Amino acid sequence: MSAYLLILGEREAVAWVLRESRMAFPPTSRSEVNRLKVGDELFVLTTRGCWHNPTRDRTRVIGLATVTSPVVPYDEPVTIAGRDFTRGCDIRPHTLTPYLTGVELAPLVPRLVAFPDKNAWSIRLRRPLLELGESDAGLLTGELDGVALDPAELIPGYLSAIRPVRQTDARD
Repeated sequence: MSAYLLILGEREAVAWVLRESRMAFPPTSRSEVNRLKVGDELFVLTTRGCWHNPTRDRTRVIGLATVTSPVVPYDEPVTIAGRDFTRGCDIRPHTLTPYLTGVELAPLVPRLVAFPDKNAWSIRLRRPLLELGESDAGLLTGELDGVALDPAELIPGYLSAIRPVRQTDARD
């Protein structure tokens, strides 16, 4: 079993993942996506730009899920916030933090092996998955234990709070 940060940089993607209990991946080939297997743990992370207010928001781990199916190609791409995703897998959320909360990542970076360059750590979040070692997974699990709850209690609140991004017309 492996553990990964599941990196979500768009609020509509958060809503889709929570509503569908699935993860979708872009068409680019990524070795970490190819290695993902049933039973792997996913620490769901939202970037500071995810909620469209980066001066207020921080990069946070908001929950923990398990991969429950292999990554497979979709018959038709899934479009989320204007981007196409061509393959994906099912997941089962175990824990979730209340909307706009979670475990802030920046203060933990000095203790996380997954970020060898502590000054440019956020560059490693420009991918869908970041593999974590056992010590990093243990640290994040411990941090989530104090703040995460049953996802069934919180997912409706996320879904009602997340609004689609307004698509601007070229004539606006």
